[in-house]
Amino acid sequence: MTALTTKHPLALIVALAAFVLSAATAMAQSTSPLRIEITEGVIEPVPFAIPDFVPENAAGQQYAASLARVVAANLSGTGLLREIPSSAHVGRISSFDSPVQFSDWRAINSQALITGAVLVNGPNITVKFRLFDVVSGQQLGDGLQLDGRTDSWRRMAHRVSDAVYTRLTGESGYFDSRVVFIAESGSRENRRKQVAIMDQDGENVQFITDGSALAFAPRFSPTGDRLLFTSYESGFPRIYLMDVATRARQMIGDQPGTMTFAPRFSPDGQSVVYSLSVGGSTNLFLLNLASAQRFQLTNTGAIDTAPSFSPDGQSVVFESDREGTSQLYIMNVSTGDTRRISHGQGRYSTPVWSPRGDLIAFTKSNAGRFHIGVMRTDGSNERLLTSSYLDEGPTWAPNGRVIMFSREQAGGDSGLFSVDISGRNLRRVPTPGAASDPSWSPLLP
Repeated sequence: MTALTTKHPLALIVALAAFVLSAATAMAQSTSPLRIEITEGVIEPVPFAIPDFVPENAAGQQYAASLARVVAANLSGTGLLREIPSSAHVGRISSFDSPVQFSDWRAINSQALITGAVLVNGPNITVKFRLFDVVSGQQLGDGLQLDGRTDSWRRMAHRVSDAVYTRLTGESGYFDSRVVFIAESGSRENRRKQVAIMDQDGENVQFITDGSALAFAPRFSPTGDRLLFTSYESGFPRIYLMDVATRARQMIGDQPGTMTFAPRFSPDGQSVVYSLSVGGSTNLFLLNLASAQRFQLTNTGAIDTAPSFSPDGQSVVFESDREGTSQLYIMNVSTGDTRRISHGQGRYSTPVWSPRGDLIAFTKSNAGRFHIGVMRTDGSNERLLTSSYLDEGPTWAPNGRVIMFSREQAGGDSGLFSVDISGRNLRRVPTPGAASDPSWSPLLP
């Protein structure tokens, strides 16, 4: 797919004052430019309209409604925007190039309007869209055109969603991305766990492993083309590196008499940090994938695990019980200097550094409840976003605005959920069955 024309609009302003999402509303008669503020409090999600895309030939008809539905679902799912259903539309878009009658869309209190067109020529598809500020009667940025194969139409819808989201918030989108996770099936006594991959909205599920051996902790590379996961295929936990496209895989970091697990890539994708357990202790190691050289990062009699790199690659956050209970620590990779950052009540685990570098997400258990939380990298401003029987394993969206995690209800199966970093807009992510341990990819190239 090729984006022919894009331009970031200057008409939209974003205030990034805190970590709570809200949408600023405006009166339909106002001349102020449409604006979604990310600030304190929650007002009303901005109403938008998105008619079915205009089919520019007969073959495009089968994609016209589907494209609009995917875009609408993506944007509505953010909690920042609210779709006005087509049954309420007064105006109609019959031609992509015809002038917009803004009075028709003001009449239904729509503040944003998304129009699109689709042209299909054999196996090829062209998708176009425009975004309008209904209040001011202005187009926001240039139009966007995407060209590709018909089997990539959903990706095109995700890319349109990302473009709209960026123009309305000033932040990068996260819709054109994938999630790798553990698909679970079978009884609790004979649980089947296999690595699966899907689009971030739960579509296009593919199974990466066959389920003949337990697998867990799948993690994307920084470029999204490789995976790390741990498998019991050999009878002991071992780390595997897999090419997503070819499914070719190899065991890495193996050492007889040890167990290796909890791997993550370094930000440059050239190394892997992981846990190695031997002789009753578990320490962190760094493996250079090109040279196979291994460096020991920690050396204690405790359990050091669940490492995650900072975006600049200089530090690693991890969990350790070196002070009696599981807590979070940050270590400078070059010097080995380590400091504890968690100081609240309870136990902390599975820390993950935000792609923005400003926050660390984690799992917390306290007083019989599990939580997904975030804190600053110095341990300050701890905030718990969720609470349930069992919430665990957070992973960040590519833009650092949304967190996905696993939730298990008492006596039930595990499923995937997402929540924004304000703790609002909790949503279940559809999966074909029980699912756990998600890892979000970067935006697709």
